[in-house]
Amino acid sequence: MPLFGSSENLLRALKRNFYLLSADLDDVVKPNVAYLRECGLGACDIAKLCSRQPWIPTANLERVQAMVECAENIGVPRASRMFRHALHAVAFLSEDKIAARVNYLKNTFRWTDAEVGIAVSKAPKLLTMSIESLQRRSEFLISEVGLEMTYIVYRPAMLMYSLEGRLRPRYYVVKFLKENGLLSRNRDYYSAVKITEKEFVEKFICPHKDAAPHLADDYGAACRGEVPARFSFT
Repeated sequence: MPLFGSSENLLRALKRNFYLLSADLDDVVKPNVAYLRECGLGACDIAKLCSRQPWIPTANLERVQAMVECAENIGVPRASRMFRHALHAVAFLSEDKIAARVNYLKNTFRWTDAEVGIAVSKAPKLLTMSIESLQRRSEFLISEVGLEMTYIVYRPAMLMYSLEGRLRPRYYVVKFLKENGLLSRNRDYYSAVKITEKEFVEKFICPHKDAAPHLADDYGAACRGEVPARFSFT
């Protein structure tokens, strides 16, 4: 219970790894948990990691050590706040799959090895995303939004946001506001993408309800996959 943090998390883990009930606590589970602590993970991080990857407490220690080594090899040190996310990302990835995904990122974004390392260290989940998902987002961000490759290197979280529910609708709003002189041309697109839905509405929709009373409805339509006429620019 202390390991998983709650009975709900424990039951969820048991459904995926019933061996938790019979694994040797002293010889298997506790050494794995102790090793993760040695790697700098706190109790909360370990609980979250084991809840998402319930095989970890009952695995051979060598396998857990290999997972840690793999996370470090992709450029995420143990002291990084992204280390837990890196462990989760590489948990079921072979070296060949990681290498293939790194090559895809290099070819798609024309990134160098160093740039791929920067992007992956900031967003390890990139390694788990499907090629199709990455391709669709990259095409939109590069071809339609017009972002530079190096811009995305330092903001790789953009590649993990929903294209239909976040990236595209918010781009339409920002572009509309700029085209109509309601937002500075220098306003950064990422500043509109990274914030929560509530913050976005408060900062980019509500202040313009008088000048653009239709904006909230058009934004809602865009989130549903439509392209309102007011969001079409030539």
